[in-house]
Amino acid sequence: MSDQIELSSPPFDSVSQVRFSPTNPNHLLVAAWDTTVRFYDVAANEQKAKFDHRAAVLTTCFSDTNHAYSGCLDASVRELNLETEKIQHVGQHNDAISCMNYSSESNAVITGSWDRTLRFWDHRSASPQQLSHDLPERVYHMDLTKNTLVVAMASRMFHIYDIRKMDMPAQQRESSLKFMTRSLACMVDGQGYATASTEGRIAVEYFDPSPEAQEKKYAFKCHRQTIEDVDHVWPVNALAFHPIYNTFASAGSDGTVSIWDHKLKKRLRQYQKYKAAIPSVAFNCDGTRLAVGVSYTWDDGEEGLKNAERPAVFVRKVGDEVKPKG
Repeated sequence: MSDQIELSSPPFDSVSQVRFSPTNPNHLLVAAWDTTVRFYDVAANEQKAKFDHRAAVLTTCFSDTNHAYSGCLDASVRELNLETEKIQHVGQHNDAISCMNYSSESNAVITGSWDRTLRFWDHRSASPQQLSHDLPERVYHMDLTKNTLVVAMASRMFHIYDIRKMDMPAQQRESSLKFMTRSLACMVDGQGYATASTEGRIAVEYFDPSPEAQEKKYAFKCHRQTIEDVDHVWPVNALAFHPIYNTFASAGSDGTVSIWDHKLKKRLRQYQKYKAAIPSVAFNCDGTRLAVGVSYTWDDGEEGLKNAERPAVFVRKVGDEVKPKG
């Protein structure tokens, strides 16, 4: 199949996150439970660098062309120099770091942790940690669009912040979905976000608190299949908005990736099924490729590990199927 490649030298253990460079459409980071962050040039299908950590890496992000960050189960934040392959310890949370984003608006790396804090690190200063913000619950996911930060926590809580005034959240919401939040992504036009749950549903939400805007929000079922009259429901592990068209991809433990037009409330495409669950997906900065991390996600505990496929990362060329129809 020529519209996708499988990356050579993938991680040995489950993929936790795939993340493209904000400026180079061929540069990809892959964080994994094998305690590595791998840096690839996907056009050449080559691993350019590998960063070994002391614990599973749960999250990673680029800050610029040559620098990235990692957040680990050992609660450490590290800076990765993609040219020299050097690792520098930036700072520490009190528990695992579950998610991170880089804000070009404020030149800060923002980390969310199970220790119930958000922390901002200014990598240009000698003592990088600027600010720590206490939250009511463990942080599971977050995403950033311009100056708006959405934080998904345990107990189905959401906080929405303007990162220029972090003294309190601009909005506090409860998830529209009944079950635990498994993924979150902000729309590229800054109007809202999508969130998904362990129970095969996606909700589309809008930031504008006015009743008119809030009337547009909705939720729908997906990543489900009826097999011999039994309904099988899978967690939706990952969401990613297309950087140009604002359509989005969803990926689940059923091994499928779908493309959705959230305005028309329609599925535009479902790609052929992968051999294992999909913990993470990402579009590149020019919207021509989609990275798909494929690996066992522990939905079936120890038992499922016996038959687990080895982890893989695929990079798929995308075409008109990601364009809205209207």
